[in-house]
Amino acid sequence: MTTLTTERLSLVPFTDDHVDGLNAMNSDPEVMRYLLGRPETRDETVVFVERVKLRWIECGYSWWSFIEKESGQIVGAGALQNLRREATGSPDPSCPLEIGWRLRRDCWNRGLATEAARAIAAFAFNTVHADELYAVCHPDNFASANVMKRLGMQYGGLQTWYGKNLTTYQTTTVL
Repeated sequence: MTTLTTERLSLVPFTDDHVDGLNAMNSDPEVMRYLLGRPETRDETVVFVERVKLRWIECGYSWWSFIEKESGQIVGAGALQNLRREATGSPDPSCPLEIGWRLRRDCWNRGLATEAARAIAAFAFNTVHADELYAVCHPDNFASANVMKRLGMQYGGLQTWYGKNLTTYQTTTVL
């Protein structure tokens, strides 16, 4: 499992110690508005962390907690994972790699998502040797789409991922 660092963040693979910080973020309805469409329960966060820990072992990549260096607090989370066409089931290694992120609401508009996504993308291309990298979001999630644009990703239109029509961006270079 790989820890990544940026100017302001340490990206640390999920551990059991992250459950409280992750659940504080994921239980915020505004954070989860375009993801689950509802707050995540603590039990769901525990299951999520367990699933992520297994994916690190199976794939060599998965989700990181974004820990702010200055405060030591979890301020977000991000992933490198295989997209899925359907809403359920296991990730399909034949599907392209996706980067994704979410931040605590009090950390929005500080450039942290872009900073973390650049580190994850560099890991994807330089360590995992990805040929292409995708990012997807709900069509109304303009903030996330703007991060994709700032990263220099190219718009790919609406595509079906996770059983939904999602705004899709992609790149073949380190951002």
